Amino acid sequence: MAKTAKPDIRPHNTHFSSGPCSKRPGWSLEALSDAALGRSHRAKVGKAKLKQAIDLTREILAVPADYRIGIVPASDTGAVEMALWSLLGERGVDMLAWESFGAGWVTDVVKQLKLRDVRKLEADYGELPDLSAVDFDRDVVFTWNGTTSGVRVPNADFIPADRKGLTICDATSAAFAQELDFAKLDVVTFSWQKVLGGEGAHGVIILSPRAVERLTTYTPAWPLPKIFRMTSGGKLTEGIFQGETINTPSMLCVEDYIDALLWAKELGGLQTLIARADANAKVIHDFVAANDWIANLAVKAETASNTSVCLKIVDKDITALDDDGQANFAKGLVGLLEKEGVAYDIGHYRDAPSGLRIWAGATIEASDMQKLMPWLSWAFETQKAQLAQAAA
Repeated sequence: MAKTAKPDIRPHNTHFSSGPCSKRPGWSLEALSDAALGRSHRAKVGKAKLKQAIDLTREILAVPADYRIGIVPASDTGAVEMALWSLLGERGVDMLAWESFGAGWVTDVVKQLKLRDVRKLEADYGELPDLSAVDFDRDVVFTWNGTTSGVRVPNADFIPADRKGLTICDATSAAFAQELDFAKLDVVTFSWQKVLGGEGAHGVIILSPRAVERLTTYTPAWPLPKIFRMTSGGKLTEGIFQGETINTPSMLCVEDYIDALLWAKELGGLQTLIARADANAKVIHDFVAANDWIANLAVKAETASNTSVCLKIVDKDITALDDDGQANFAKGLVGLLEKEGVAYDIGHYRDAPSGLRIWAGATIEASDMQKLMPWLSWAFETQKAQLAQAAA
């Protein structure tokens, strides 16, 4: 039987998924009433909506004026693939990976693009590769925040200003919650389904002048699918970065993104969003510090994510189980919380070590995160008691 009594207070918002993430506080379908539904995205009203989304993105993220911002197909995955297929191959590339998505980009570059001059700098879940070993005379591909490991780069100090190669950064669970040093980043990608709680299927790609120069002076050795093409006749297709998307976007999803951006602006912009994520993550970190059965997957506190917080169960009775047993215990704990209607979708990512993954981004209220914590203790103790009873 659990030592902790079942809590009598539940979070108001029980959506702690790491993507698509919780909608902003107070969101309703009425917020989308001005969507340009049934209209062409190439009509004046459609292009105006897309341009508004781009302009608000620039304003809130403080993207430099000479960087291009485009809305592209297929979420963050599409944006990253667009960058990899369009820009790599001009020189050698260093691929950094410390979780599932970074490892996926390595696979694409080595097995699909079949580049030969590739260096892989990898680390286990919970840690970062040796950033001092990165060669910035080469192109560099990395995730800013590892969504499936909860490990992020603490800052961009490891990137030199006088680099010769391009830096291609998958920032999908970092944008709008962490400081991105655009002067050190040549390509930044994200999906608005993460920190701002938008809908899936749309990505954003941000290009520095150096990335644009590469696009217009280098032609890859392989054919490019239509949805990856950002140039025509050796010139940048500027319309993409003014709201003329490559393929048809959902104007309902665009309206939802605009609504989230306007909410962020009204709150106070980027610094307020970062502060909200930090406050949510602190609730979890304080809980972990006070309970010896659970730990942050991130080995070093300075690399721990403030959005996709990944936790491992370190109770000695649970770690004594085999891998399947540990995974089943974590799934059972998550299942208890879902059955109680307390927290949804907080299980570990399928390729990650077993445990919990709790979204702490800006659309979550710290008061809801605080209400969730006692439920974690109750679910752990309940699940452990059931395990002991089954073994008796």
